[in-house]
Amino acid sequence: MTTDHIRVPLVVPGTRPELADVEAKILSERGRISLLYQVLLNSKPIAQGWEAMLTAVRNRTSVGPAIRELVILRVAVLNQAAFEFDAHVPHAEKAGLSQEKIEGVRAADVPQVYTDLERLVLDLTDRMTRDVTVPAELMQQIQSHFGVTETVELVATVAAYNMVSRFLVALNVSH
Repeated sequence: MTTDHIRVPLVVPGTRPELADVEAKILSERGRISLLYQVLLNSKPIAQGWEAMLTAVRNRTSVGPAIRELVILRVAVLNQAAFEFDAHVPHAEKAGLSQEKIEGVRAADVPQVYTDLERLVLDLTDRMTRDVTVPAELMQQIQSHFGVTETVELVATVAAYNMVSRFLVALNVSH
């Protein structure tokens, strides 16, 4: 894999003693220091904050893994972040999403393969990603299904993965 297209240098794990603590945290949470984290390690405070936020979003909220991965895949498609999409397909499969649902997020109009709840979540994802503003009626539907805590966590998931995809695209992080 060539990485010369990435717009900033990669930080090779273990080469900067001042990063040892953040690298250890990333390894403990992720099991490896991925290409994304090799880019993030160019800024210790950003790498630390990113790790804390994304660990909370991915591993500590009440949003179910299938819904979370559906959101992540849709955000990746909408923001043209192929690296993010490819990285999350295995997680989506592990969460139980069918190939039809995984591939369905690529469609401009959401196909009928999704449940009503999944369609609601995809609508929220589309509105937050494309329009930024979410209609009050849609947010009421989200809150009536998910409650306050999970609504906050779901919105944070969409927002966080918009951050991830936009970071990846801007710095040209890809395979």
